[in-house]
This record gives sequence, structure tokens and C-alpha cells, in this order.
Amino acid sequence: MRQGIWDRETIALLMIAALLPVAVAWALAAGPAAAVRFVLGLLTVAGWQLVFMLARAQPPSMSGVITAAAVAILAPPDLGTIPFLLGLSFGVVFGDLVFGGWGRNVLNPATVALAFLGFGFPAAPWPDLPAQLGWAAVPAALLGAALGLFSARLLAGAALVFGAACWIEPALREGATAFVAVLVLLVADPVASAGTRFGRWGNGALYAGLAVLFALAWSGAAPVQAAVAAALAASLAAPLLDEIAIAAWVARRRRRHG
Repeated sequence: MRQGIWDRETIALLMIAALLPVAVAWALAAGPAAAVRFVLGLLTVAGWQLVFMLARAQPPSMSGVITAAAVAILAPPDLGTIPFLLGLSFGVVFGDLVFGGWGRNVLNPATVALAFLGFGFPAAPWPDLPAQLGWAAVPAALLGAALGLFSARLLAGAALVFGAACWIEPALREGATAFVAVLVLLVADPVASAGTRFGRWGNGALYAGLAVLFALAWSGAAPVQAAVAAALAASLAAPLLDEIAIAAWVARRRRRHG
């Protein structure tokens, strides 16, 4: 549906612009291998979009650029080309295209792809993200919130809970880069996150709480691994949080108006 300039592809292009600092910071840190991985991922996403366009007359979307970049940044770097493309394909097809494309999906396709890789290749070491990527994620989050792409309530809920946890347990600060990167690339997705005011606060707080829990209780888990697992669980809970918010609103209306 088109509302003025705010159609689906305009939003996708603005999200790409908002996340550009994260992609640039990662590319500078990872070197030529980053470009190769991203291009392979982008070609894979485009290939599957072409298949669904021919089979279902389903239009492609620039959101595939975000999916390819997120998986390239967060996936284990030593997977090998075939497992990487297999996981990305699973996420794009079963997390996005089978639902009718971006805007109709239930979960972020990059989250689905990373979860598939985590379960399918548990021995692969997750990346140790450079600190500059975490710093680059901060302006990306602020720009996304200013443009209305990311929920400020979701970002604030996550920041408050994680900040409080880091104040209590300083060791958690070592995973701050992974926490912020996953928050911006996966959790803040405007399609897969909660849509109500309470749901957005809860969505961000739940992600942060689960990320802290997994970081402390999951023995041997890398910061990115814990953050991705928390992102998956928080995204699955987003519809429930919205239902709770709507039920509470209806109950208040009934008490007030009978």
C-alpha cells in the first residue's frame, strides 16, 4: 500500500541508509573478505527473489540488501561458502518470501538464517565483532529512530535494561558491541518487532533481558551467539506482547465506560 512517499521500497531504502555506518565499519574492519561475502549473499537473495517473482509474480524488494548485510556481518566467518549460502537461503525463503515478501513476514529473515546456522553448524565459531562496529550502530539507531523506522521505545527499553545489567555486572560490557549490533540489525526491524506502545517497550526490554541471561548462563556462548538467540526469542514474543497490550487497553476501556 502506498501512502504518499512512504511505500515499502522507500522504507527499505531509508533503512539501508540508516544502517550504512554499520556496514561501512564492518567492511573496513573485515577487509576484502567482507565485500566477497556480501556480494555472494546479495546474489543469493536476488536469485531467490527472482524465483518467487517468476513463480508468484511477487515483486522483489531492496530489503534483501539489509538481509544479506546482516547475515554477512553476524554469521560465523569460518563456515565456508556453501553453509553460508544455505543458511541465507533458508532465512530468505522461509523467513520472508513464503509469506509474500518483506512487509508480510513474521520474523526477520536474517534472524531465521542465523538461527538456522547456529543449530545446523554448532561447531562454527561466531565472530568477534570489532568495537568500531558497535560505535557505528549507535548513530544508525538514532538515525533510524529519527526517521521513524526504528521504535524509540524499543531501543530505549533495550538500552535501559542492558545498561542496568552492565552497571550490576561490569563483565557484560564485553558483549556490548554484539548487543548493539544485533539490536539494530535484527531486533529493531519495523516489520518483525512489536507494534503497540507497551509491546515495543516490552520487546526491547525482553531482548536485553534474554541477552543478559544467555550471556551469563550459557556456558561457552559467544556474545554474538547469545544476542542472536535473544533476538530470535524476543521476535517470537512480539505478537504476544502486542496481544497483552491490546487486552489491557480493552480492559481499561471497559472499566472506564462500562
